[in-house]
Amino acid sequence: MDSADWDSVMQYLSDFPSPMPERPVSEMAGVPAQLQQSVQQTVTPPSSESSSPPDPREDVPDDHLPGNTIVSVSTSFNPAANLLPIPPDLILLSSDGVFFYIHTTRALSMSSNQFNSLIPPELIKTKAGDDLGPIIPLPDASTVLNVVLHAMYEISCAHYHPSLDTLITAVDAMAVYGLAPKEHIAPSSPLYAMILSQAPVQPIAVYALAASHDLYELAVPVSSHLLSFSLHTLTDELAMRIGPLYMKRLFFLHLGRLDALKRLLLPPPHPHPPTETCDFTEQKKLTRAWALASAYLAWDARPDLSTSVMESALCPLAEHLSCDVCKKSLVDRAKQLIVQWSVVKRSI
Repeated sequence: MDSADWDSVMQYLSDFPSPMPERPVSEMAGVPAQLQQSVQQTVTPPSSESSSPPDPREDVPDDHLPGNTIVSVSTSFNPAANLLPIPPDLILLSSDGVFFYIHTTRALSMSSNQFNSLIPPELIKTKAGDDLGPIIPLPDASTVLNVVLHAMYEISCAHYHPSLDTLITAVDAMAVYGLAPKEHIAPSSPLYAMILSQAPVQPIAVYALAASHDLYELAVPVSSHLLSFSLHTLTDELAMRIGPLYMKRLFFLHLGRLDALKRLLLPPPHPHPPTETCDFTEQKKLTRAWALASAYLAWDARPDLSTSVMESALCPLAEHLSCDVCKKSLVDRAKQLIVQWSVVKRSI
């Protein structure tokens, strides 16, 4: 294959769009002198007495010169964010090196355990005149901490497109830092909407999350996505996370729908008054055919049995009937069954 052919192949591959990743939660920025000493990342400039060739990159921004420290700062929680009328007085450092500027008053008022006992009631400044506040390192990634802090300030982080795994980890972290998930994940909250929108991707993981934090209003709509879930595939870890109460509700949802299906299938089509061509003996053929089709559906019943499967099992019975009244009775009974099955409870 010559170079022209390779060029056409590479051009063809480049036309495919790549999947959208999570938006970055930080950007590079220069750090003031007082913060440089706190993080101990100051770069020593070369001596003025030593001769060196002129720097060709004269247009490099001041923040990127060798004498300044470059760090990652949150795009939402930075000194200029204006989240509150007062300036931030506390810095949280994520495990991957992103700085988040927050307010002590907000953190202490929203947390029930002083942010996992990391924030004392009265902060001690690291040095006189230091208005940036102390730095508290945290074990969480910046994507997780970003979701936690958005929930603490009661603002949406949907524009960052956090993944479902990030949201689940963030909710667990909220409980660690004393931010009750039950208070921040209500049906009217942005975090609730983000988690629910991604529930069809991993419904059992979201259900386990809701169960572990007793988020009943989230568990109810998520449980409707678990009708096709095979309960025997539950791992011990998931079972422990779900707990006995929500496990019972999930089992009762499956068993209740199966029991309701069997009850609905049991009554055969209503018989009609005997006619010259169709007496009671002839109508027993329809009753036996309905019983066989119902037994087939009940034997292979699933909580997520679709109405199309019902129709495909019951409606063909009319092809073997010669009585028009019996055919109509069969069609009416099948329609009644489908309507009854569609209103059976689909969530816990």
